[in-house]
Amino acid sequence: MVTSPRPTVVIGVLASCGLAVSLMQTLVVPLLPQFPRLLSASPATVAWLVTATLVAAAVCAPVMGRLGDMYGKRRILLAGLGIVTVGSALGAAAPNVGVLIAARALQGVAMGVIALGISVMRDVLPPERVGSGIALMSSSLGIGGAIGLPLTGFVAQQASWRWLFAGAAVLGAVQVLLVLIVVRESPLRSGGRFDLAGAVGLSAALVCLLLAISKGNEWGWGSAAVLGLLVAAAVLFALWVAWELRSRRPLVDLRLSARPAVLWTNVASIVIGFGMFAGFLVTTQILQAPVATGYGFGLSLVAAGLVLLPIGGAMTIFSPVSARVSRRRGARTTLVLGATILALGNVLMATLPGSLPLIVAASTTTAIGAALAYSAIPLLIMDGVPPGETAAANSLNTLMRMLGTSSCSSFVAAIATGLTTSVAGQTLPAAAAYRVIYLAAAGAAAIGATIAALTPRAASTDALPDTATASPARAA
Repeated sequence: MVTSPRPTVVIGVLASCGLAVSLMQTLVVPLLPQFPRLLSASPATVAWLVTATLVAAAVCAPVMGRLGDMYGKRRILLAGLGIVTVGSALGAAAPNVGVLIAARALQGVAMGVIALGISVMRDVLPPERVGSGIALMSSSLGIGGAIGLPLTGFVAQQASWRWLFAGAAVLGAVQVLLVLIVVRESPLRSGGRFDLAGAVGLSAALVCLLLAISKGNEWGWGSAAVLGLLVAAAVLFALWVAWELRSRRPLVDLRLSARPAVLWTNVASIVIGFGMFAGFLVTTQILQAPVATGYGFGLSLVAAGLVLLPIGGAMTIFSPVSARVSRRRGARTTLVLGATILALGNVLMATLPGSLPLIVAASTTTAIGAALAYSAIPLLIMDGVPPGETAAANSLNTLMRMLGTSSCSSFVAAIATGLTTSVAGQTLPAAAAYRVIYLAAAGAAAIGATIAALTPRAASTDALPDTATASPARAA
């Protein structure tokens, strides 16, 4: 194992990559209502600015993880950051909505950076720093989401939307440079031949599944398009599983992923992702809703984002706390504790507190739970796989979290459009809609806590077959 002489700097650089990933996800959110006018496009077309990023992220995460295990995690990390930088620059100069959608798809590659950064930490940091580094890296998505919304909202109000993409391009270029200077390459390589057929099959299945989930409310859940996509996804996943089980060097080692400690942690990640994402989606909507709704506060986008800044602070503070709890009590205990606190925070939000301090307290509670849970999940995954499989295993787990957040997004859209009220001639979600959403998120988090509590401990990875031990020549 290579030990970095500057572990704190390495952690800081890699965690900043996680922050950038979350900024890419929220980059266009403040401008979605305005983009149809700014880009002379229909709302349905503009919605692809989010969908394209989601689909690209889901496809690239497992592929980048396997490539990192095979050819070097730092190398693929740099490639991913480079693609994000190019996509951001393309977005800044985009002449029309089609090019901007392509740019957003390139930005979606950033999602693979999280799992690669976590795996690099395991390989190059001193053992006593791995837990805290991974905790901060894993929580950086939530931290970036908390600070990204007010930041992008402010820029959107004060300047052209192109500056958002230009700033993202500069940030990406700086991170490429920092990783080149600070982060060493992992010595662990699995080598072998890339499973191209497996990558194509998984990509096709994910595209069908995520298009159905993300477009279900718009196209209709009973429409031929959505039902056809769901059937196609099921067939493609079945064919992909059969192929992966026969492949000598599969894209995803399904036998390894089927070990109870890994399988149930991934299942827990889906429902915890659902429980965490509800707050990010709707809390700002409550803060911006008119006072006449009976639950809203009438704040601007920037003001709402500033009110929720304590979320980012809480996640930053509790990431190292998570590492200490995991070191003393085990990562599973941390996950159960975090998911339980997440459920409690969502229950508190379901009461629709009538004052800003209570909103901040309830949302901060959910943030603390999310920080503890998300920091523990990668540790549990890595406990159950050999060192040479960490990037692929963490990338698969990242995909599981994305399925949870994508499902949450569709659920929120369905409930918010199904339970409405009219205020001054404007149709808005009713208070009951938000109660249902938060209670569903609380239930999902509680299910995640139960699954984590019942999941058996992982066998020592020393006892697992490790096909990734690198020779000195390969690791060089």
